[in-house]
Order: sequence, then C-alpha cells, then structure tokens
Amino acid sequence: MREFAYQRASDVAGAVAVLGADPEARFLGGGTNLVDLMKTGVERPARLVDIRELPLDEIESTEDGGLRIGATVTNGDLAAHPAVRRHYPVLAQAVLAGASGQLRNMATVGGNLLQRTRCGYFTDVTKPCNKRAPGSGCPAVQGEHHNHAVLGASDHCVAVHPSDMGVALTALDAVVHFETADGPGESPLTEFYLPVGDTPHRETALPPGALITGVTLPPAPVAAHSRYRKVRERASYAFAIGSVAAALDVRDGVVRDARLALGAVASRPWRAGAAERVLTGAPARPETFAAAADAELAAARPLPHNGYKVTLMRNLMVAVLTELAEEAAR
Repeated sequence: MREFAYQRASDVAGAVAVLGADPEARFLGGGTNLVDLMKTGVERPARLVDIRELPLDEIESTEDGGLRIGATVTNGDLAAHPAVRRHYPVLAQAVLAGASGQLRNMATVGGNLLQRTRCGYFTDVTKPCNKRAPGSGCPAVQGEHHNHAVLGASDHCVAVHPSDMGVALTALDAVVHFETADGPGESPLTEFYLPVGDTPHRETALPPGALITGVTLPPAPVAAHSRYRKVRERASYAFAIGSVAAALDVRDGVVRDARLALGAVASRPWRAGAAERVLTGAPARPETFAAAADAELAAARPLPHNGYKVTLMRNLMVAVLTELAEEAAR
C-alpha cells in the first residue's frame, strides 16, 4: 500500500477544496470498498480526507413528502429507519441484502453509490483492464465472465455494478446531490452512471473533486408496495448474480403504476423502462409479467458463459411481480 496522508474534514467546502488542490486525494467514508482497493493497489491515493464528521448523517422528510438521506448515513441506519421501512420497503430490503451487518454499520450511502466493480480482472493489478488502465483490454470477454453483464455492455468492458442499494434507488427515481468548488449540483440516479461504451474508466457523471452530500427520494405512493429480491451463490454476504427492485400499484386487477430496476446485469443499475411500459395499464397477470420481462431482456447480449442470467432474470422478474400483484389482491 502506498504511504498516504490523512486529515479530517471540518466542513463540506473545506473537504471539496482539498480535493481541488490535490487530485490524488480521495474522500474516506466507511472505507469498506476504498481501503480494500488500496490494499490490492488498484487505488493509490496520496491523501485521505475523512468526511465522517461532516453534518451529512441525517434522514429527513422533504417538504413535498419525499425523503432526504445524507451521504454519511450508514447502510445499517438507513435500513432501520422507520420512514424508509414504511414508505420505501424495497430500499430497506436491498440494503439488508448487501454485505454483512458489520459492513453495513460502517458503509455509507455516498460510498455505496461510488463502489467499484468486483470483476476479478479489475482487482488484480497484474492483469489488463480497461476500467483500471484504459486501452489495456478486457480479458473477461474471453475469460471468466459467468457473473458479468448481459445488458448494456461493450467489447471494452463487461463488468457489472455491485450495489444492491443503487438498484432500489434507481427504481425509486432517486436524485444524487453533490457539492463542487463552483457550488451545489444534482443528478438523477438514472443519469448518474454513464454507459460503458468505449470509456469504462468513466463510471459516473460526478464532476472531478465533487463530494456527494445526499440523496433525495421523491414522494411515490407506489413505493409502499415494493420488494427487492436478490439471487446469489450463497445465502449471505455475497454479491448478486441477479436482482430485481420492483414497485407495483394494482387497482381493480390493472397495473396503474410500475417501477422496476435490475441489478448485476449491467455496468450500472438497470432501469427496466421497456418492462414498465408493458406493465402500465395492463392486466396484473403472470402472462403480462412474462411479456414485460421478455420486452426488457430482448436487448440482452450474453457472453458464452453467462447466458443463464437471461433465464434467471426473466423468472425472477415474473416471480417478484406476481408476488406484489397477489399481495395487492388480498
């Protein structure tokens, strides 16, 4: 590990100023991803700026009835918050499906959104990787890729985004707020993560040196009827091989509103817009749910060893939507 300097930030403006003056500095929240990457040599910051004492650790209702979540709120506190559990259960379930209890008590909301891929070629500095070293190649295309992308990938990168929280926040139309040297800014989460294209090293639309300060959730009655389902290779503390965040409003047997996002299938949490369009206004029946899944997965381009994900995701989407519809009919 490279020797690094450490300092605590006393205010948001000061923290942003440090990164503006030192491009090799990094913000430190819980450190559950950054420190691991420092140990492997993927990240080699010259300075860590600890932001845990900044006043960004509150969860508050917004004037329009939504929710604002501070960037340093821990994953554990987020999942346990009464307003999250009551109005956005899909988010609480997604957080609880990720990592271990110890990690959730350290990891922060802002850090979760910025966590890097778990692709083995990315974390092994002896291997080429376009995400880590642009132009060096993507050995996963011909190599180990059973848990890699089936949607939105390119020849330059086929890795997937590891966040569970991000999938739920994408379905909920969350907005990311940040601070730069020029002032505050914001980005819908659906636009926050960049398409992989031929620049996989550019992962987000966050300006250089910017600090995430929070996330807002708009009021969404449909979100009260939501669910997160994750498939993984072992029962706990494992990254998804496929996940679904879904919210469904069913009245008189008809889908009035639907929100759907998929995880572990693309370089970013995947908003399932094609499926939502099929669902909205259609009968809440298994055949509708199957048609919605097929519409979304029609764009899938699996690699030789991960085609199972297409079938898995189809079955998972139908199962979760069916459960929500049956729940609404009780």
